[in-house]
Amino acid sequence: MIEILDALGASPIGDFMATNAAAFPAVETVHVMAITTVIGLIVIVDLRLIGLAAISYPITRLSRALLPATWIAFILSVITGALLFSTQPVTYFGNTAFRIKMLLILLAGINMLVFHRISMRSIASWDRDAPVPARARLAGLLSLVIWVAVVACGRWIGFTTAPF
Repeated sequence: MIEILDALGASPIGDFMATNAAAFPAVETVHVMAITTVIGLIVIVDLRLIGLAAISYPITRLSRALLPATWIAFILSVITGALLFSTQPVTYFGNTAFRIKMLLILLAGINMLVFHRISMRSIASWDRDAPVPARARLAGLLSLVIWVAVVACGRWIGFTTAPF
């Protein structure tokens, strides 16, 4: 595995990202803006699910409106995150905060998948006026907690990774 990570770091992209004085800060800025957009849009839906915001707004309408922008921002955050990773892949891969962040993003995806496969099946009965079922509120609360932890781990990475 170390050989693959070393090869990534020595690749033209990894080398460019690590040696160009403007590349890392520019890509990091886009990464932070993209992940902020992802989390901001997800928080809107989560707060609706748990009943703290936009309670008169149908969840299906809210989701349809926000989902495309959420996916675009998520894809951009993955691309920029990969570029940042390429600067020091061995260091990042060995960083506890980085590993936890990746695990949390996986858990957020699993939470979203379970919500869409289970809770959303009955949404017609609670989308507008009925109380949101406990399992859907729990999914929203879990999502909020997970994404806050993702942000915390992202910041933790910055404080536990030696500058290149």
